[in-house]
Amino acid sequence: MTLEDARAACPDILLVPQSPHLYRRAHNALLAEIESVVPIDVIKSIDELSCRLDPAQRTEPLAIASRIKATVAENVGPYITSSIGFAANRHLAKIACKMDKPDGVTVWHPHLLPEQLFTVPLPDIPGVGSRMVRRLCAANIITTEDLYRTQPKQMRKLWRNVTGERLWYALHGYEIEAPQSKRGMFGHGRVLPPDVRTPGKAREIARVLLVKAARRMRREGYYCSGLWLWAEHRAGRWSEGISLPVVHDDAALLAAFGNLWAKLCKVLGPRPALFRIGVTLYDLSPADRRQLDFLLDDDSERQRWEAINRAIDELNTRYGCTICSVGFWPRTSQENIGGKISYTRIPNAEDFW
Repeated sequence: MTLEDARAACPDILLVPQSPHLYRRAHNALLAEIESVVPIDVIKSIDELSCRLDPAQRTEPLAIASRIKATVAENVGPYITSSIGFAANRHLAKIACKMDKPDGVTVWHPHLLPEQLFTVPLPDIPGVGSRMVRRLCAANIITTEDLYRTQPKQMRKLWRNVTGERLWYALHGYEIEAPQSKRGMFGHGRVLPPDVRTPGKAREIARVLLVKAARRMRREGYYCSGLWLWAEHRAGRWSEGISLPVVHDDAALLAAFGNLWAKLCKVLGPRPALFRIGVTLYDLSPADRRQLDFLLDDDSERQRWEAINRAIDELNTRYGCTICSVGFWPRTSQENIGGKISYTRIPNAEDFW
């Protein structure tokens, strides 16, 4: 809920700053304890994962769930509870685990389906959002049983892509996995606290966001050919991109950032106040497939800056913090800049340097 709604519901609420670096530590501690009981298959988010049971473990799901809960309670703490679902595939298990929150266990044996699935409201099926519910209702699909009885090609048509057909097979117990998505961009955004909403202080935050995004890009072995800067300010929203040669060094990216920031400052007005800021590195290419622009004779300069960046990255990795950077770097309260936990990504330790 929003802060306004939270204060209305609980006038005496105490608001504390978020601590994503601590959430990440707790997440890793939980992974270690769960892994000691059953192998982890896929980590979906900070609070969701799936495990794959071997044939022997499939005969005793309740015992496996009990061991997981006991291990977490003993080695992490009794205040951490979990809902666990067992089913023929990951999608059905995710639906099952929602049936008995916050500390239950639900087992859907294949021979008991689909009747148990039919008790789930249609909006609670992962992949069926509010807009899709309206589209399904228009096609006279009102319940989960109606969806289950639909043909796969019809679901593909309703979803307007292959996702609908994959969902049909998942609901029917088949183990269908979507292909791994390709990396399209690296970016960071931040809601600015009230004390850093001036252009000067906001620029420092944006600069750190850019450098941290560039570090991630280098760690994962990519170059980029574009930089996008966006901001929400008193007068509205602004965004603009700039094309780059194929680069991944801080010097080239910070130079482009300076040009974009100058354009942003021209539209801020007489009483500038920035509320959100973000950067995106796009048009990616793998490091082993880099193509240079033969009309741009700057390869020797780029190689020098890349060598400098390699040395900087190695020093920071050795000491586990930012001890060296190109230009300005804040010395206090910077650890959570660029360390936001999203639904699809858990930050690395390097994101908090």
